[in-house]
Parts: sequence; C-alpha cells; structure tokens
Amino acid sequence: MNLLFPTETFYPPGFLYKEDFITGEEEERLLQLVAKTERHPMIFHGYEAKRKVASYGYDWNFEKKILTKGEPIPQQYLFLIERVTNQLQLSREFIVQLLVTEYPVGSVINWHRDAPPFDLIAGISLLSDCTFKLRPYDKARQNRNSTVSLNVKRRSFYAMEGAARNEWEHSIAPVKEPRYSITLRTLKQ
Repeated sequence: MNLLFPTETFYPPGFLYKEDFITGEEEERLLQLVAKTERHPMIFHGYEAKRKVASYGYDWNFEKKILTKGEPIPQQYLFLIERVTNQLQLSREFIVQLLVTEYPVGSVINWHRDAPPFDLIAGISLLSDCTFKLRPYDKARQNRNSTVSLNVKRRSFYAMEGAARNEWEHSIAPVKEPRYSITLRTLKQ
C-alpha cells in the first residue's frame, strides 16, 4: 500500500534508538543509585543550567575547555556499561565517562554537539519520557523539514556516533515530569 506520509522516522546515519533497553527492576536499581549520588548544578559557559549532574571518569570543563580525569566510574554501574557495550559491540574499556543528569520539570537542553574530545555518546532515559530533537549542524542544511523529533521513552537507549555525532546537533525540549539520564561517552582516537 502506498502511503501519503512515511511511517518510519528517519534518523541520521550513526543514530540508534531502542525502547525497553532496561527492565523496570533495572530502572529502579539505577534510580536508587542516582538518589545516593551527589549532584551539583551544571555550569555551562558561565551560566547555571536548570539541571544537576555528577560526572565520573573523564570530565570536560566548558569554562577552561580542558579534559580532566575525575573519580572512577562506580562499580555499581558496570552492569549498565556491559549492556551498552554489548549492544554497540564495543569493549567496555572504551567507556571513559559516565554522567548522571537530573532534569527537574521545565529544564531544557538547547541545541548543541557534545564536547569535542568525546566520540560515541550513549544515553539511557530514566523515570519519564522526553522529546529529543536532531537537526543538521550545518546552518545551510537547516530548514523546517530537517529536524527529527523523537519521543525518548523511559528505560530506552540511544546512541550517536559518526555522522549523527559530528554532523548533527541535538536538543531536549522542556521536560514535563522529573527525569534522569545516564550518559556514557568514549574518547576520540
């Protein structure tokens, strides 16, 4: 049957999305870990964002534009790292950063590409859904039809590498309910 509108969402090359990546029990386990994690306000180019973070492994300082090594990634997250690296067919040693982010109601992430030293970006959404958007980074390629909008469900997984990571930028619309995410990153080689 020919359809007037496509039924599949187009994702840029290098973007992967999987719903129900973790179980409800695993989500609860991660939320308990997050609750015990000390988070601090995210400072981005001199401004305090409406979200709080905790970073393990390597950390990018937006003010000084330097990469530093911080506290090691807690062992309690290893089951999640193994699940992600198995999905991506990647050795777990390549995961050099784990970032826990707390999004209160109304918090947003504006259009951006992740910090320059990082390569593959993978995220797991916890507690609630969010609207995740992608668009070409090149302004000449941006138009109202070039933005891809995706409802990222709780317990889902996404990854960006290659073109999706380097030639596209992403944002998160203001969240309607409290949300947490765990982001894993590799370094550029």
